[in-house]
Amino acid sequence: MRKNIFRTKSINEFILETKKDGGMNRVLGTFGLTMLGIGAIVGTGIFVLTGVAAANYSGPALIISFIIAAIACGCAALCYAEFTAMVPVAGSAYTYGYVALGEFWAWVIGWDLILEYAFAVSAVAIGWSGYFNNILMNLGITLPQALTMAPYDGGLVNLPAIAILALIAFINIHGVQQSATVNNIIVGIKLAVVALFLALGVSHVETTNWVPFMPFGWSGVFAGASIIFFAYIGFDAVSTAAEEVKNPQRDLPRGIILSLIICTVLYIAVSAVLTGMVPYLEFKTTAAPVAFALQSVGYHWGAAAISVGAICGLSSVLLVMSFGQSRILFVMSRDGLLPKFFGHVHPKYKTPARSSLLVFIITAVTAGFLPINIVAEMTNIGTLCAFIIVSAAVIVLRKKAPNQVRAFKCPLVPVIPALAILFCGVLIYMLPLVTQIRFVVWLVLGFAIYYFYGYNHSILTTLRRSTVPLEDGAVPVATAETVQDKGHIIDIHH
Repeated sequence: MRKNIFRTKSINEFILETKKDGGMNRVLGTFGLTMLGIGAIVGTGIFVLTGVAAANYSGPALIISFIIAAIACGCAALCYAEFTAMVPVAGSAYTYGYVALGEFWAWVIGWDLILEYAFAVSAVAIGWSGYFNNILMNLGITLPQALTMAPYDGGLVNLPAIAILALIAFINIHGVQQSATVNNIIVGIKLAVVALFLALGVSHVETTNWVPFMPFGWSGVFAGASIIFFAYIGFDAVSTAAEEVKNPQRDLPRGIILSLIICTVLYIAVSAVLTGMVPYLEFKTTAAPVAFALQSVGYHWGAAAISVGAICGLSSVLLVMSFGQSRILFVMSRDGLLPKFFGHVHPKYKTPARSSLLVFIITAVTAGFLPINIVAEMTNIGTLCAFIIVSAAVIVLRKKAPNQVRAFKCPLVPVIPALAILFCGVLIYMLPLVTQIRFVVWLVLGFAIYYFYGYNHSILTTLRRSTVPLEDGAVPVATAETVQDKGHIIDIHH
């Protein structure tokens, strides 16, 4: 078994599997992918985490924290871009790990991504519920606390969080074209709101608020980067749409890189204006720093607009992250590492409807019954670990398959992947110890599931154990490794 857990699947095998059940609809181009990336990235980072990081970690040097996080993500994004163009298959980092490093590491990445997306979606849904309740209160409508808070916070269930997740699941199940259209509208609204904040706030910047610029030192800056790294999570969601892209070799790298560049510029601009408008320590008392900054300089109508923008921003994050989670579960199920029931394409909508429904159930339970501090802690570390493995996979595959056609090539290999590994490793080290311990527990649980279920039900294990009748008896079908080496695929279902 030790040798077999590192067995790989060829790119051709993955691509052939995308055509089962007729495949999914290919309707996305560069613009749609870029908007998906912006939809997943711009949200919690700008509307929530800027204040938290400035007040507790970075101070006005929040700008540098965002740059550090952007460099780490930028190096990882270039690695992702190479893989997306080479392996245009849903599953993101999970698929890339399977091709380059083998099944075991693919499972580790997939298990990480399940953690990342599920907890990120739940955390954002709880935040969405808070903004929604705040808007209702401003309209004179107050929902009972029992229906707006988790049991740990004194309520019974966070009903608005469950409701928005149900709506998101409905949209995702009914087709990627509908999801993309809704996302484009929402992204347009929230970008307009961010532009409004910058236009109103820039004239109220006081340079004295930037002194001291680095009150917590470099350790605070790097700690802040590890916290606001959450703000950049989402560009990898672009790669999960690979099977629904018109020209994946061209559009996927463009979508990933363009969305990351646009969002980095927005984050730096907002953090500079934000910390210039209000002394950084004042953000300790608010979870809505952008609206708070506008209120502090008298723009109450602007703060109200920001609240609406925050609702839109968080909605698009939920839409894209739920989309990405369902595609990862879909591919892992199709490979047999998770129950095959979830690896099914809906015959009418051409979407992984069962996986989308599973995502809704998991996130609804988590968001409805757990407080945000527990839900949000685990998101960053799973993503950072996945980025490290993908970056390592680029280096490995350049050695193992140097002649493989690459429509986009990550520059300066192995330097860029090594930098991604280094930066992500430092950010993991800077995370709280309790988060690191919980992540180890999550990995141990994942190892147990793989050992007792995933390995035995893997499509590669099934292939290795299959036999075909010959005239003089039954002999084993070629192993997965032999099938890959011969460059063809045996359909084990026939």
